[in-house]
Amino acid sequence: MLFIIFLLANFFLISFVIFFSIAHNLLVNCFMAKRKIALFGGTFDPIHLGHTAVAAAAAEHIGAEKIIFIPTKRSPLKDSLPAASDDDRFAMIALAIADNSKFQLSDRELKKTEPSYTLETVRQFQADYGGDTLIYWLAGADSIDELPRWYGIVELIDECNLCVMFRAGCEPPDFAKFTALWGPQRVEKLQQNVIKTPLIDMSSTEIRNRLAAGRDVTDMLAPPVADYIRKYGLYQSKAKN
Repeated sequence: MLFIIFLLANFFLISFVIFFSIAHNLLVNCFMAKRKIALFGGTFDPIHLGHTAVAAAAAEHIGAEKIIFIPTKRSPLKDSLPAASDDDRFAMIALAIADNSKFQLSDRELKKTEPSYTLETVRQFQADYGGDTLIYWLAGADSIDELPRWYGIVELIDECNLCVMFRAGCEPPDFAKFTALWGPQRVEKLQQNVIKTPLIDMSSTEIRNRLAAGRDVTDMLAPPVADYIRKYGLYQSKAKN
C-alpha cells in the first residue's frame, strides 16, 4: 500500500513539474514574441486602391502590428523623378490611409537629398525599433528581375524579411535562378516570405495616363485622393495647362 502511495505521489509530482514547465515556456514565448513591422516603399505616384489593398493583405499574412508607407524621393534604378511633387505624394498617401489604424506614413526617404537605398532605410528602422522587432520590407513581384541590382541586396536579405507580393491568379515568383548568386539559404528565405495578394489590375502609370487623357479614375482611387488630384490639377497633360 505504501509503495502504491509512493508511486502516485511521484506521478503527481512529475505531472506538476511538466505542467509548470509547459506553462512557463508558453508565458515566456508570449511575452518574448517579437513585434512585426512592415515597411512599404515606393513612389506612390499616385497611391491607389491596389496599394492599400495589398498592404492590408500583407499585414494580415505577416501578422504585422503596422504597415509604414515610405514614399521615396527618387529610385536609384530610375533616371526620372516622380510626376507629382514630394509634398503632393505625401499628402495623397496620408489621405488614402487615414481610415486604417494599422497604416502609418513616414517621410524619412523624402528628407534625403540623394537617392534612397532600401538597406539604409531598413537599418534605420531596425535601430529605431530595436532588436526585439522583426522588420519586413514589401516589394512587388515586378521587381524580382531588378533585385540583383539593388544596393546591398545580400545584406538586405540577411537583415530583414524581404517579402515579394504577387497577385492571385498569377504565377508565384521563383527565386531558384538566384541560387548560384545568393546561395540556397537566402533563396529559401525569400521563397518563404512570398505573399499572395488580391488580384487588383491597376497601376499608377495607367492612372496618370488616364488623367492626362481626361478620363475618369474614381474607381481606382480613394475618394479623398481623387478630390485632391482634381483640386490641384495633378497629372494633367501639358496641352491642357
